[in-house]
Amino acid sequence: MITVNERIDLLDRLGKYLMSDNEQWETAKVFAQNTNGWFTQESIELATKNIADNFLKKDLLEEWFKSYNLPKSPKTVGIVMAGNIPMVGFHDFLCGFIMGHHLNIKLSSKDAVLIKHIIEKLQEWSPNLKNELNISEQLKGCDAYIATGSNNSSRYFEQYFSKYPNIIRKNRTSVAILDGAETDEDIKSLGFDIFSYFGLGCRNVTKLYLPEGYDPTILLDKLDIYKDVILHHKYKNNYDYYLAIYLLNKVPYLTNDSLLMVENKEPFSHISVLHYEFYTDKQNVIENLQKDDNIQCVVGEGLTPFGLSQFPTLHEYADGVDTMVFLKEL
Repeated sequence: MITVNERIDLLDRLGKYLMSDNEQWETAKVFAQNTNGWFTQESIELATKNIADNFLKKDLLEEWFKSYNLPKSPKTVGIVMAGNIPMVGFHDFLCGFIMGHHLNIKLSSKDAVLIKHIIEKLQEWSPNLKNELNISEQLKGCDAYIATGSNNSSRYFEQYFSKYPNIIRKNRTSVAILDGAETDEDIKSLGFDIFSYFGLGCRNVTKLYLPEGYDPTILLDKLDIYKDVILHHKYKNNYDYYLAIYLLNKVPYLTNDSLLMVENKEPFSHISVLHYEFYTDKQNVIENLQKDDNIQCVVGEGLTPFGLSQFPTLHEYADGVDTMVFLKEL
């Protein structure tokens, strides 16, 4: 079994590899694009840079790991990964890997290329890992499970894995609170929080809280700089579909021909749709959101800064549950 320091060195090496123009890695990224139409080059590069910059640097990993201890003995941990955005399951893999557990990983069919390539590269650099890292379609006989999916799939996960220690993650989304004092640069950055990954990630802003009297058409005008998103055929199909639904059902909406805005209290919105709601008491909104299990991230002044929702650190766990503590105590 390789040591923690050796694992950190491997991860640091992996970070440099991901940011290189290595032919094998470039080929894997192209294959991933061809496999999933939502995985554009821009989306893959964004996910890659985030992982390399925020997760895979030696000093960051060493500082992060200081807060934890290794488990008494390695266990076999099954990880069911989602596939909504590129390498979305990497942080779970990273936690299990640095803790020295044996990992059985079920990849999403939507994201079956990049994580697989990363695991194979780590095994190439350290052949001992062939006994620790396994990609499998069936996750039987594990000591614990980490599973990420929809609210629907989580019911099956709870049925299958309830007898074992587990972390089961459901749908989550992110929101933003505006106060009317935002600059043009703030709104531009907010657009990144909304449109990156086409809105498919749990850290994408899908709803805005606006102060009473705020004119939402101002936002549409300023977010028009992201209008090229409509050129992506899958996004455009969603836009056309929900536009037709709103027209048929006479639902009031606003649009700049690339984004639909609808007044709606639900935090979750469809691809190409942004919900909004007016408020009178900002602090009350913040307090309610802090108690809402559906919310991953809240963007705004004094909260997660505009433009940074998609850049979590090592310490920011997907649902507020410390994965490292869970893995340490197995």
